[in-house]
Amino acid sequence: METIKNYLETMFANLPNTLEVKKAKDELYSMMEDKFTELIGEGKPENEAIAIVISEFGNLDEISESLGINNVVSEMETTDRRLISQNECDNYIADSARRRFFNSLGILLCIFSPIGPIIFGSIGNAVGIDAIELIGVILLFICIAAGISLFMIASFLMRDWKFLDKELCTISYSTAEYLAREKEDSQSYKLVLRTLGIVLCSISFLPVIILDTILGSSFSIITEGFAPALIFIGAGIGVFFIMFSGAKDAAFDKLLSLNDTTTVAGNYEPVKKVKKEYVSRAAEILMKDYWKTVLAIYLILSFTSFNWGSTWLIWPIAGILRKPLTEIFLKK
Repeated sequence: METIKNYLETMFANLPNTLEVKKAKDELYSMMEDKFTELIGEGKPENEAIAIVISEFGNLDEISESLGINNVVSEMETTDRRLISQNECDNYIADSARRRFFNSLGILLCIFSPIGPIIFGSIGNAVGIDAIELIGVILLFICIAAGISLFMIASFLMRDWKFLDKELCTISYSTAEYLAREKEDSQSYKLVLRTLGIVLCSISFLPVIILDTILGSSFSIITEGFAPALIFIGAGIGVFFIMFSGAKDAAFDKLLSLNDTTTVAGNYEPVKKVKKEYVSRAAEILMKDYWKTVLAIYLILSFTSFNWGSTWLIWPIAGILRKPLTEIFLKK
């Protein structure tokens, strides 16, 4: 019956989402189900029974009058929408995950960038050779350059999917169901990564406190160099996990929001779950490109202040604020 259900949803996909159409769809499904059960009872193989049901009830133009939606079908405006296959959806999700990975790795490298000056600065102070600090400065710019390169690579990865924003596209009922299942299955993985990221950011300051308490000022290279560096290592990895944890979520939501909301296809249950109505267009744009906005703010603050040691805090703060901001900007 799943094949028949999918075929039925495809038949009604472009019809307006009205009570009249819903009633007709339910009635037709009941008729198809009864016929299928009858054929199976007669000993017909399942595939043959499905084929007979579809051939008998599968033409909406022929049966629309008996369903009471003849006017709706005849007046239906056909809008050409590109059908995104399940395979294309998988490829889009994979590319989105790769983009988020490169962005997350780029952010990690930017957060790591102060490690060089901190460690080599403490070594230079300990041995009395100021020139050693230059090695740290060089490493700082290498990390920043590598991070920005990764941001550019991430942007390049999605060049083949720009049509999703420029063309009218749609997904079938079976694809919507598949995406909903995949999204649900990915939530535990997302929760583990996000929790781990928050924990790492929260405890990243502990090495400084512990080592300073144990060693005091006896080992300045460790307490003033390696211990502070561990803050950025823990925070960088933590932010990486927080950012990468939602790598696929945005892709799932993007694909599930392609269907026209005024049609039956735009009101599939998996599609309705991701539909969000914001209080204004500005709020919608902000939340749609939330992490891009955070990245832009992070880079602007970091390059204008060169305070890379503190600007990384924007990431855990942004992660904490995202859900409350979404609730504030959504229509009640």
